[in-house]
Amino acid sequence: MDPPASPGSGVRVAARSSMIDSFRSCGLRGMRIDKEELRRRLVMPKYIRIAIRNSIRFKDPNSVDESQPAADENAEPPEAPMVVFINSRSGGRHGPELKVRLRQLIAEEQVFDLQDVKPHEFVSYGLGCLDKLASLGDQCAKEIREKLRVVVAGGDGTVGWVLGGLGDLNRQHKPVPPVGIIPLGTGNDLSRSFGWGGSFPFAWKSAVKRTLDRASTGQVCRLDSWHVVMSTPMEEGIKLPYSLKATEDCALDEGLEYEGQLPEKSSCFEGVFYNYFSIGMDAQVAYGFHHLRDEKPYLASGPIANKLIYSGYTCSQGWFFTPCTSDPSLRGLKNILRIHVKKVNCTEWEKVPVPSSVRAIVALNLHNYASGRNPWGNLKPDYLEKRGFVEAHVDDGLLEIFGLKQGWHASFVMVELISAKHIAQAAAVRLEIRGGEWNNAYMQMDGEPWKQPLSKDYSTFVEIKRVPFCSSMIRGE
Repeated sequence: MDPPASPGSGVRVAARSSMIDSFRSCGLRGMRIDKEELRRRLVMPKYIRIAIRNSIRFKDPNSVDESQPAADENAEPPEAPMVVFINSRSGGRHGPELKVRLRQLIAEEQVFDLQDVKPHEFVSYGLGCLDKLASLGDQCAKEIREKLRVVVAGGDGTVGWVLGGLGDLNRQHKPVPPVGIIPLGTGNDLSRSFGWGGSFPFAWKSAVKRTLDRASTGQVCRLDSWHVVMSTPMEEGIKLPYSLKATEDCALDEGLEYEGQLPEKSSCFEGVFYNYFSIGMDAQVAYGFHHLRDEKPYLASGPIANKLIYSGYTCSQGWFFTPCTSDPSLRGLKNILRIHVKKVNCTEWEKVPVPSSVRAIVALNLHNYASGRNPWGNLKPDYLEKRGFVEAHVDDGLLEIFGLKQGWHASFVMVELISAKHIAQAAAVRLEIRGGEWNNAYMQMDGEPWKQPLSKDYSTFVEIKRVPFCSSMIRGE
């Protein structure tokens, strides 16, 4: 596997509009990719493909026949062995068609539908099978394991799901395959950030070949990931996204004292995000959109339809016209939220004020947010120095924390006429939320929203810290 680009080397791809991305990735540029030559470079020997398939099917990496490698001792590893994960429910009608196309281009056993094979199953059994073959002296399996690359066809949530599964390899001190992307989601901000485009291409059948070719040779870069721990006094009525899981180990930083009393019992959850965590009105709009899409899936026929529904829902939620004086639930986050951060090169927590006008707060890891926008902005050196900020990169160990006031402010931010309300740049974040007159707060991680019940008497804590290892990403351009 190629070594990743060094930290700070600047995986910094400027945000682009969806229309430009569509034309750039439409498959009409560049030289023709020969299908057979592509297969020669990507497809693994058949005995290895069958061994991986059986290990996953029987959920046993040790199910390989120890005599099998000797029978294929002359097998040569491909130049760029690759597996593809596809979320067949993404991309509207294109998901199932794309799966068929991918299996035509490479081998059926190297394309996994995430509805059937989960990332952790591939890591435990598929890669476990390669490790087993290598331990039996199979040099071909050993080289495939070392050179393996992964492509994910799906939205940001799907990419994050696969990255999370592959991240378990870091804890086992094993090589982690780098990841490329075929964008099938609505926002596709991870895809944009690494040069894979912002939407599913028009001429997609030819573009898929070009994507696989680029993924086989692209530069490997680093991406920070962020661990979230949430402690809440509410034990019932919480319907969390799949990216958050219940845990008994609620290890909040003891270096920061709690304000007020802690409940006798609390529920704890943890997860990882790669793009952003947010609380407030933007998460409420996302929650309403997801709820509507689940109730009426026929409305969400593709990215363009999704964005139209999303925009309409934004206008209906009081994001633009809000009677704040009459409804406490629509007031700014300052009423319920306290923020502490650890700034760059600092070990002590520092309390930062929440602007009274802010109704959504975002902790952003990438330069792309909300379908390729750059709300943090391209800040000038003198402003960075004045605020104590540094230039933002996806592997710098820092989150950019900003606020959005209301729909009109957010609209100007999204068209990059102005920057968002800069709050802090932090290596760790602690949010303390107490309800008061609020019964719920809306939160989201990488586009997966939920409604968080709040207590009047006890606080809900959200603590965000950088995962000690980076994910490996393939540059698309």
